[in-house]
Amino acid sequence: MQFKSFDGEYVKRLVDRDPATETHFVNYFSGLLALKLRRSLHSGQEVEDLSQEVFLRVLRNLRSGLVLQSPERLGAYVLTTCRNVLLEHFRGQLRFTQIDQDAPEPLQRGLSAEQLLLNEESRSRIHKIMETLSAKDRGILNALFLEEREKDAVCLDYGVGRDYLRVLLHRAKNRFRQQLENPGDSRANGATNSGD
Repeated sequence: MQFKSFDGEYVKRLVDRDPATETHFVNYFSGLLALKLRRSLHSGQEVEDLSQEVFLRVLRNLRSGLVLQSPERLGAYVLTTCRNVLLEHFRGQLRFTQIDQDAPEPLQRGLSAEQLLLNEESRSRIHKIMETLSAKDRGILNALFLEEREKDAVCLDYGVGRDYLRVLLHRAKNRFRQQLENPGDSRANGATNSGD
């Protein structure tokens, strides 16, 4: 698939209902949305329905006055909208799940005070390690693991292909792991890897 760079003019043509731009927009994102949705849905009809809902929401939002701060991130906006539509779909399904009357009561699975403290210490340590990494490493790790963004959207943000994103992610994880194992190691902060 050939990645497209978006700009303000492209978004303006979408808002103005330019038929050629609308056709390109739908054709361009149909495959990406289908890939994302097929991972979570079982039915081809559900994939088609949710894809249409994503297109409808994106176009409706853009035409109702939503201004994208960075038009070049249109792809990330579409994939984020897709994620939201998918989550709403699953929430709707859970709302109607019937529970058998004879089912046993669920066990309480709360965390103990010790577990909560350990989780807080782990979060604090991870946050400190992230601060030692280069902005690029930190951005890639945040986008993929904390924000759980799609790899295609991250590729668009960094202007790289999936293969090179895999390389960047591997390097960032290694630097993170190195800082985790050897705090203060200057080789882990990415300063020596200016060629990324």
